[in-house]
Amino acid sequence: MRTPFTEAFGVEYPIVQGGMQWVGRAELAGAVSEAGGLGLITALTQPTPEDLTKEIARAREITDKPFGVNLTILPTIKPVPYDEYRHAIVDAGITIVETAGSNPAPHMDFFHEHNVKVLHKCTSVRHAVKAQAVGVDGISIDGFECAGHPGEDDVPGLILIAAARKEISIPMIASGGFADGRGLVAALALGADGINMGTRFMCTVESPIHEKVKQQIVENSELDTELIFRTLRNTSRVASNEVSRETVRILNEGGKFEDVQQLVAGVRGVKVYENGDPEAGIWSAGQVQGLIDDIPTCADLISRIVAEADEIVNERLSALVGAGEQVQA
Repeated sequence: MRTPFTEAFGVEYPIVQGGMQWVGRAELAGAVSEAGGLGLITALTQPTPEDLTKEIARAREITDKPFGVNLTILPTIKPVPYDEYRHAIVDAGITIVETAGSNPAPHMDFFHEHNVKVLHKCTSVRHAVKAQAVGVDGISIDGFECAGHPGEDDVPGLILIAAARKEISIPMIASGGFADGRGLVAALALGADGINMGTRFMCTVESPIHEKVKQQIVENSELDTELIFRTLRNTSRVASNEVSRETVRILNEGGKFEDVQQLVAGVRGVKVYENGDPEAGIWSAGQVQGLIDDIPTCADLISRIVAEADEIVNERLSALVGAGEQVQA
């Protein structure tokens, strides 16, 4: 399955694992890449650049295929030593970086000087156009269905992917709402060159989160998410639980960030993944939960997606085209 994305980034299948905070660790990224996709280690999950170097080494014990590192660029209370993280990435021989959050321009020269390809995640066409203009090598366009930050435009993937394709000439993958071969075929039909999956890869054997959280994802439907921070213009889609619903209530009633800070603290969210209590804090999950009903290995999941996509294209769609030709005859 070759697309402009697989050709440019040197992977077998156009399937990327999202760079998720607390989740994008070596065991998951390594398994995804070993299965033919593109796995991503999340840099800022690691407390220091030295820890990131060790995590990259752990992934190399799992696979010798290409994997990348996610580097999220956002304002933080405690300054992030981005220069040190960049050097750790390059010194470890990583050749693919996913950037997200703010404008990647300040990082581009360094990465390109060291032959690192940059895939930038965007939530709008205008941001994708800007990223293309500053020289990124690929775009990941993130629809409103996604977990995490969907932006403030509320444009779903069915529209956003096609709209972005009209403006983007470099390889582009689609993010938000993908879990199976049907989604992959749909993304390709809309103009994407592959798909990025976060929530679906959270719910795999190799995902480093507690089994109870994986089971919660299986049990949840597409309705079981909340959009928090809407009133603050910093929307984030997370799993629906008592904490996220209370956060929405407080902010909708005029509360400020300080009023929910303890509820949404990252230290609570990571405990969800570690201890397996889905009600302990805020944790990210997309509407795609409604399409997830099992916990396969990454290899089984990727092979299944590719097989489903192949069947849809070569059997179902071909049959429809053939039927149309027969009617015309």
